[in-house]
Amino acid sequence: MLGPGKADLLDGIRDAGSIAAAGRAMGMSYKRAWSLVEEMNAAFRAPLVARTRGGPRGGGARLTETGEAVLAHYRALERLAAEAGAAEIAALQGLLADMSDER
Repeated sequence: MLGPGKADLLDGIRDAGSIAAAGRAMGMSYKRAWSLVEEMNAAFRAPLVARTRGGPRGGGARLTETGEAVLAHYRALERLAAEAGAAEIAALQGLLADMSDER
């Protein structure tokens, strides 16, 4: 229902006020970005993103109150997981190949 990419998309929508702009910033098409927004909106009790259609200044999008709450909870969970898993993350990083040797 929500992962790092979708959370980044929500961040982008909040910052840009646009699904298209948020998608472009992430290197994805508007169709893909809108598809992800539809998935998130359907997965939660209330929509995470509200879209406004055209008009004199064009359309846009914004996070709803639920969208802001979901994003805040997700980012808090990420921080907790990173803190709790710091030793394991360091161990995995220690097992990675040294990419500078590949040059």
